[in-house]
Amino acid sequence: MAKEKRYMSGNDAVALAAIHCGVSVISGYPGTPSSETIGNIWNKKSEYKDIEIQWSSNEKVALEIACATAWANKAALCTMKMSGVNVAYDSLIGFVYSGCTGAMVLYACDDPGVSAGMPEQDVRGFSKMSDMPTLEPNSVQDSYELTKYAFELSHRIQMPVMVRSVTNVALSHAVIEFDSEENPIKELSGEPKFELDITKYTKAGAKICMTQHADLIKRCELAQEIVKNDKINSLTLGEKNGLGIVAVGVCSTYINEALELANGLGVKINNPTIYNVKTSVPLPNDGLEKMLEHCSDILVVEENEPYVEDGLYILGYKNNSSTKIHGKHDKTLSRIGNFNAKTICDALLRVTGNENLIENTDSSYESNCAARPIGVCAGCPHRGTYIAINKAIRKSGFKKNEVIVTGDIGCTILGMSPPFNTLWTEISMGASIPIAQGFEYAGVKTPLIATIGDSTFIHAGIPGLINAVQNNSNVTVIIMDNGWTAMTGMQVNAGTDEKFQQSNDKKIVDIAKIIPALGVEDFTILDPYNIDNMTEVVQKAMAHKGVSVILARRECAIQAGRRKIRYGDLYIDDEACTRCKACIMTTGCPALVFDGERVFINESQCNGCGICAKVCPTMAIKQR
Repeated sequence: MAKEKRYMSGNDAVALAAIHCGVSVISGYPGTPSSETIGNIWNKKSEYKDIEIQWSSNEKVALEIACATAWANKAALCTMKMSGVNVAYDSLIGFVYSGCTGAMVLYACDDPGVSAGMPEQDVRGFSKMSDMPTLEPNSVQDSYELTKYAFELSHRIQMPVMVRSVTNVALSHAVIEFDSEENPIKELSGEPKFELDITKYTKAGAKICMTQHADLIKRCELAQEIVKNDKINSLTLGEKNGLGIVAVGVCSTYINEALELANGLGVKINNPTIYNVKTSVPLPNDGLEKMLEHCSDILVVEENEPYVEDGLYILGYKNNSSTKIHGKHDKTLSRIGNFNAKTICDALLRVTGNENLIENTDSSYESNCAARPIGVCAGCPHRGTYIAINKAIRKSGFKKNEVIVTGDIGCTILGMSPPFNTLWTEISMGASIPIAQGFEYAGVKTPLIATIGDSTFIHAGIPGLINAVQNNSNVTVIIMDNGWTAMTGMQVNAGTDEKFQQSNDKKIVDIAKIIPALGVEDFTILDPYNIDNMTEVVQKAMAHKGVSVILARRECAIQAGRRKIRYGDLYIDDEACTRCKACIMTTGCPALVFDGERVFINESQCNGCGICAKVCPTMAIKQR
């Protein structure tokens, strides 16, 4: 069969592999570092008319759609970041217990080093808790190959399989090679099939659940045997009674360079045993046991949590092994941050007794960067919301540190940064509204404001608002509706305009209709570019007894800018400008520049929103 080469990211490779396996559904919720998986094929959806490509309302919904597809003897891919697995897990473990007749792959991306926010979570904990086979690619090519293998394995063992990637693989780019012709799993073509079997597809009773658990354990053991026979994990035995290195996933790509770095420092590690592990669940016991027999010391290199290392300790205990195990438990490596060649070189120096050769230098790119706050884009409508909240707090007679403003995930959280310094909290999707209620029940007497984005509100904010209405909480909720799931890359959500949805038959869900239906009586829709009006409305809402909801609605400036939408043509009157820089200090807009002598507007960034003109004390900023 002819081969084709293409330059792509790890995320793209996963999507391509799914398409080549003949998937019927690709569903997910955007979250860096996994967003590209659907994002890049979204723009090519006309090529894949037979595939349902969907940004679902949250990760749990996305998973349920994908798993039901696999129940109907079809193939499905579900994508999310690590935090999304928290949302989906309630259903995931149930699906793993039931198994499937088709094939389902869950592609979850961890973020060691926290380059994209949220906790430094390791999704393999969920894999272990549910006995869900998990594959870990180490490169872009491997992302393609292992995803294809995951679909085949899922079909063979009749249960979902996880592909766990990390940022340094998911967002890396490389040329990969693949068969030029698609090779879908033949048994999953044709008409959907689903049988009525409550013993398999329900959890109605202890006997059913325990029987399913027993079946799950058998399927997991079968997966372990299949992976062993297919030689997915590669063991290269080195010097007898020498050093062994277990490298999990992406860490395997750093080993050779780490050995070279150690050699450059005069530490020669001759012919080490190396085990490249791609299946952390189930644990590759056969290769690990061989290493325990062959090596005097074993260094386990895996990012985040020591799951493979834990398993190696158990095997060592069961086999009465005297081999010394090094990794995170003995502090040779850290549970914090992502790894690179220097990290592993330092670990090798510790294991070989050459810790004195470790250079205490910061090799990260961040060490060479100037410190700067994370701010909103030029023309962002959220800027008006933050300014209006701060003004309303002052005009209501409170100091800034007296009114708690809770934040939520997404662009909304940028209000925590200078010059706004507005938001106090950020925990998880949809948490801002219940957190504000919790402060009320704790006895906080000052007004409470909760902010949340439109996509986050649809994802997980609605239950919190229902709870606030039910309990008649004294909370002001500000929904910052820019029409997109913006921070993760401008994906559509249920409220995005129809013309940007996957197909013409999709309908939008209007938040403005949902809120009154929930029983909210004090509800206002406004334009956050109109700061004076919004300040007045927020001030009134803060004094209102009960739940108040403000829908601050204006499209994301980046998306509007891509369609060449401008709201005005601003300039600064040099004669009226006093160089007080209040416009810069209040708005933090990157389109405003002070060159040491004068303030001017960078017209290439400015969209004419006019917020700066509203805060200028001398009215020096004017429309042409």
